[in-house]
Amino acid sequence: MRSRFPWHVLVFLAPAVLVYTAFSAWPLVDTLRLSAYGTDADGVVSYVGLANFRTLLFDAQWFESFRNALLNNVKFFVIHSLVQNPVALVLAALLSLRGVRGAAAYRTVLFLPTLLSVVIIGFSWQLILSPLWGVSEKLLGFVGLQHWFEPWLGMEETALPTLTLMSVWQFVGIPMMLIYAALIAIPDDIVEAATVEGAGPWRIFWAIRLPLILPTLGLVNILTFVGNFNAFDLIYAVKGASAGPNFSTDLLGTLFYRTFFGYQSQPGSATMGAALATLMFLVILAGVALYLFIVQRRLRRYAL
Repeated sequence: MRSRFPWHVLVFLAPAVLVYTAFSAWPLVDTLRLSAYGTDADGVVSYVGLANFRTLLFDAQWFESFRNALLNNVKFFVIHSLVQNPVALVLAALLSLRGVRGAAAYRTVLFLPTLLSVVIIGFSWQLILSPLWGVSEKLLGFVGLQHWFEPWLGMEETALPTLTLMSVWQFVGIPMMLIYAALIAIPDDIVEAATVEGAGPWRIFWAIRLPLILPTLGLVNILTFVGNFNAFDLIYAVKGASAGPNFSTDLLGTLFYRTFFGYQSQPGSATMGAALATLMFLVILAGVALYLFIVQRRLRRYAL
């Protein structure tokens, strides 16, 4: 009997494939193509090969901007990894315990900031941290720490960590819910067997629950990496495209914006912007590949 071709599967997948191709695959391919072209003083676009990449990586001014943005992105990701994900793990572990009153309300409150506009988040935190009319200095004064207060958003040393912690506050609900879903999916039989054997809550968490959710933790880290290296909106909402003070909060996203669209005295260049976007894509691709071929392989070996 001849097998029939599954046309219904193609019909089912066609809308998703068309949307993905139109809004993701084709723009990516066209960006790679555009990065190999250059624009002269008369506005004529011509093929230049790898000239744009040589300019970005070997021209002193361009490379300094790229290096600064890349290092800031690394700091942005490291703070998220060391603060956001551990806090999300602790919150998810607490909310997944049996008998926690109001757990659903807590989950809603913790996840709510992720639904707010980043403009609202940025403006609200600017008001809170303002040295002129903000309430943060008074709040610190209630516990005798008013001398700790400084204009954190206006200092080069503290502007990026402050913005990163604002991002952590807004998005901690996403990894929390992912980890929470993995924790409640653990079969009760395993936990009950450990309880019968005399294991306490901490022993059960560290020896049983945590190893079982390691793949989810790996997924959370890689999603954090991709999201952080595409970050743009919070920096732009709080500091604008200049990413001040003195580019201390400049990320690859804001550098791409200034390069592609231009800003103040810097003229925009679609071809140089495409080259920078290509480098951003390669950085993200390298990070994801490192995770898939090293971290994920070890997790599978551990699971076996």
